[in-house]
Amino acid sequence: MQGVFFRASCAERARALGLAGWVRNLPDGRVEVVAEGDAGAVDTIIAWCREGPRLARIERVDLRWEEPIGDVGFRVRG
Repeated sequence: MQGVFFRASCAERARALGLAGWVRNLPDGRVEVVAEGDAGAVDTIIAWCREGPRLARIERVDLRWEEPIGDVGFRVRG
């Protein structure tokens, strides 16, 4: 997903929700999001990822639950 500001929009939303973690583009065009925080906020960012920003075309969202690592802040990675 290129040129639709997904990463920046995701980071903005995650920060507003008080989440920690990161978002990055993968070489194959997918976007990876790692988020930790309040369960309700995580559910909200997952729902947002299913829609994305206005110009995004989301084909699917795959979830994998892991133990939180205690990350601080939410950032855009490479």
